[in-house]
Amino acid sequence: MTEKLEGVIVATALPYAEDAAAPAGLRPDFDKYAEHCRWLIENGCRGVGPNGSLGEYSSLTDDERRQVARTAIEAVGDDGVVVVGVHGAGAHQARSWAEKAAEDGADGVLCLPPTMYRANRGEVIHHYTEVAKAGLPVMVYNNPHDTKVDLTPDLLAELAQIENVVAVKEFTGDVRRILEIREQAPDLAVIAGADDLTLEALLMGATGWFAGFPNVFPKESVRLYELALAGELDAARAMYEPLVAAFRWDSRVEFVQAIKYGMDYVGRFGGPCRPPRGPLVPEHLAQLEQDMKKAVESLR
Repeated sequence: MTEKLEGVIVATALPYAEDAAAPAGLRPDFDKYAEHCRWLIENGCRGVGPNGSLGEYSSLTDDERRQVARTAIEAVGDDGVVVVGVHGAGAHQARSWAEKAAEDGADGVLCLPPTMYRANRGEVIHHYTEVAKAGLPVMVYNNPHDTKVDLTPDLLAELAQIENVVAVKEFTGDVRRILEIREQAPDLAVIAGADDLTLEALLMGATGWFAGFPNVFPKESVRLYELALAGELDAARAMYEPLVAAFRWDSRVEFVQAIKYGMDYVGRFGGPCRPPRGPLVPEHLAQLEQDMKKAVESLR
């Protein structure tokens, strides 16, 4: 596979509609979701990533989860790429989701290490070897904060030898990792995973951004990405710095609620989350409103 899964790919938030018969009284609104995926592509994003953490995949039924992926694939068509989240408790679950993504026409998959088990090195390698057998380009996802498994640069160098493993979404928060990964796994595309380290990561050699807040600011985020890759540091910093306060919410526990609130704030539909996520507490809402106001005013 030569597809590196680079560019601005948006980890899409999932809208819900009220439905008393659905889990927690909320069902995925597939029409709204399709429209949102189209809107992101029309505003310059390279692709979308359904069924990530931001898409609340762990709160979905299996049928809902597959329909979310199919909706994104159909909505985007040939105009962008769809990188489906295939996270699972173990290799057999993740591989099964990857095979379904391949059947449905996805362009690639994003995959965490085992999500409910602190896997050792050999188990991590086995996990990704199985996922890669689905035949799609694989972006491994390094988020040791949640999984307690750190895909260190030397481990990534080994994972990069697996056929179809082409990229890593880097979410440690340590920008020093970018150069280490590039040195030890030069064929692996490094993808910025934390919105509030995007500019730093791109300047150090990341070639993609698997992003949260472009759900709110897609056109502007693509412009920021282009400025960074072009080395136009002054213009990129001037754009980035007023956005960072909002972007920091992407690295907080409440990131799903915050990004959905941001969508509502700019006139899109973010809406509620399914449990276990509840509404933001008043002090978080007050701070987030200030951060969004600063971001929006800077983009006028």
